[in-house]
Amino acid sequence: MAVTRLFGAKVKRKEDPRLLTGRGKFTADIHLPGTVYAYFVRSTHAHARIKLVDVSDALKVEGVVAALTGQDIKDALGAVPTAWLIPGADLKVPKYMPLAVDRVRYVGDPYAVVVASSPYTAADGAERVKAEFEPLPSVTNPEKAVQPNAPQLYDEVPNNTAFVWRASGGDVEGAFSRADIVVKQRMVNSRLQPAAIETRGVLAVYDRYSEKATVYMTSQNPHVHRLLLSQITGMPEHRLRVVSYDVGGGFGSKIHCYGAEAVVLYLAMKLGVPVKWIETREENFKSTIHGRDHVQYVEAAATRDGKVLGLRVRSYANLGAYLSTAAPGIPTILFGPMLSGPYTIQAIFVEVIGALTNTAPVDAYRGAGRPEATYILERVMDLVARELDMDPVEVRARNFIPREMFPYRTPIVLTYDSGDYERAFRKALELAGYERWREEQKRARAEGRLIGIGLSSYIEICGLGPSAVARATGFGLGLWESTIVRVHPTGKVTVFTGGHPHGQGEETTFAQIVADKLGVPIEDVDVVHGDTDLVPFGMGTYGSRTTPVAGGAIAVACDRIIEKGRKIAAHLLEVREEDMAFEAGRYYVKELPERQKKIQEVALAAYAAGANELPPGVEPGLEATAFYDPSNFTFPFGTHVCIVEIDPETGQVKILKYVTVDDCGNQINPMIVEGQIHGGVLQGLAQALYEEAVYDENGNLLTSTLSDYLVPTTVEAPDIITDSTVTPSPHNPLGVKGVGEAGTIASTPAVANAVLDAIAHLGVRHIDIPLRPEKILRALGKL
Repeated sequence: MAVTRLFGAKVKRKEDPRLLTGRGKFTADIHLPGTVYAYFVRSTHAHARIKLVDVSDALKVEGVVAALTGQDIKDALGAVPTAWLIPGADLKVPKYMPLAVDRVRYVGDPYAVVVASSPYTAADGAERVKAEFEPLPSVTNPEKAVQPNAPQLYDEVPNNTAFVWRASGGDVEGAFSRADIVVKQRMVNSRLQPAAIETRGVLAVYDRYSEKATVYMTSQNPHVHRLLLSQITGMPEHRLRVVSYDVGGGFGSKIHCYGAEAVVLYLAMKLGVPVKWIETREENFKSTIHGRDHVQYVEAAATRDGKVLGLRVRSYANLGAYLSTAAPGIPTILFGPMLSGPYTIQAIFVEVIGALTNTAPVDAYRGAGRPEATYILERVMDLVARELDMDPVEVRARNFIPREMFPYRTPIVLTYDSGDYERAFRKALELAGYERWREEQKRARAEGRLIGIGLSSYIEICGLGPSAVARATGFGLGLWESTIVRVHPTGKVTVFTGGHPHGQGEETTFAQIVADKLGVPIEDVDVVHGDTDLVPFGMGTYGSRTTPVAGGAIAVACDRIIEKGRKIAAHLLEVREEDMAFEAGRYYVKELPERQKKIQEVALAAYAAGANELPPGVEPGLEATAFYDPSNFTFPFGTHVCIVEIDPETGQVKILKYVTVDDCGNQINPMIVEGQIHGGVLQGLAQALYEEAVYDENGNLLTSTLSDYLVPTTVEAPDIITDSTVTPSPHNPLGVKGVGEAGTIASTPAVANAVLDAIAHLGVRHIDIPLRPEKILRALGKL
């Protein structure tokens, strides 16, 4: 699609004025008369049998209006569903109750709730709850959890093994038998805490007159939350409204349905007054889902000239204490098929063991499966290069899929849509000054300085869409997306979308799509999302799917409006429909372009609906509904280059230069694309250098505050040089591919490879992330 006046323009974000001037509406900002506040009583044991929970003293606290235990509500609320039931893996789904009933299974597991006139009074009441526990042995490491002698979380899940998922393609044994070298490495993809700036929250209100409930909440997918809350509480779906206004970041953590959300809704129904709960930061770190946490055993078969023939991967995926909403699919469906990356690896075998542990549940976190696969591949490319004494650039170049091979079928299921991987790769090397830095590295080593250059070439699966594929993998619903585009009588436009942007900027980019398609001013387009009573059922925002799939739906709806408008304009101008053209907001007669009608005039005629305005058989109004189900995923790609210097005395890592060249297809708003890349890079380098969720041997989370869990700030943020190539997706109506997770996927291995390259000549082969100073010094024999 050619870049036009608005599509492809660096338009300032429409949502920013309200957010920057304090006029945003977040869940905590909503205040209803008579609201009471919930406080959850959470386990301080990683694993224990509940012997007694007594709330009688809590009820004596002035202002406390209710106090309930898991036992009290076990018959009123159903289990929290797991919505991705992967097939062929002997999946076992243990019962996940909104409040623990018989056992607590991680530190932070809620087993009671106190409701009071203020959050502080509720907290006071929670301190009065008496509980007796029988401590049980616990296990937090996924590799240890599946051993026969490990502590068991559930009688019905032997060896804590929720599933064993396998996938393969090509002649794996043949690839290894033909190999000149086999590189082996154990890798740990560290556990992360999403740490969105806004914690989770819920405000539920029940109207006894209409028997309807409204839930205001922090959600990435309000309709999905409505469906799951309906299943847990028994509230009929058509009587339940979920509203999510502004959301202060999600990174995947607000996709999932949590037991606490259902409890708050139940309390509102039971008490007949609004009930509110806003998560504290400590609760957020202990009880909101975590991400990643894989222990991976990797073998790569390669030839002497650096061609990678095959991969074998065994991954122990930590799932936490319960199977969260999408947990089974993240380390399997979104991980295994991506082990080809941008390379012509013809033979792959992958086995994933899903382990239940006494930790917070683990689910989708920015990138979700793709970062774990990319980290393996990009470390493998460097390890192969080192084993063969080759430049990592040369090894990658010898393995890239050539552009003439697209669409490209991978060994495991996928068909890549389009790509020119080497072009983006060479552009990144040029921008980084790769050869110059290699020369500088030689000089630095002679002086005792430690400079490293790291590369990361990635591809990711985005536009999570094709419903037939989603359902075949066990996903609970199809992954289409919906929209209503309504042109009002004056030509103003409202877009109702099932997507739910929460920082990605789609109130702007969606308006750009519509303004560009219909030829109206962008100021005349409003985008409405996040309210299940206003917008059609939609699947929400995650997996870099909103622009490709929801944007695709909007493009289709606009095309339908244009076609209906063509009929009306032809009637108004008394010509045949086929004689009409549409461009830049006006319909005109092809042979007499001065004879024209603006889309605003056509809109007014559509609503006036007189005999002279509407042709026979055409309904009044000018709007269109579209449910867009893509025929394939989209596959963005790119290369990142990172240059670092390590202080040999302190182990501190300083990023000297960071370059990104990303290809997300056609760019609707390059400024927003750049912002997404910047944020993603910072999150990814945080995993490489700083962030890690750490449990002690007793299952206590040691990183339960921002003092212990290092989220990078502007102080740690490097200057990032961004550039792009453009390879449109051939099957997407807009040619777009998605960009929200690219920076996170690419940056972790780029930074890790740079750090390890800086000390490779000193005999260091591999260090598990995060690459903190003490780890580096220990590897150098200085600790």
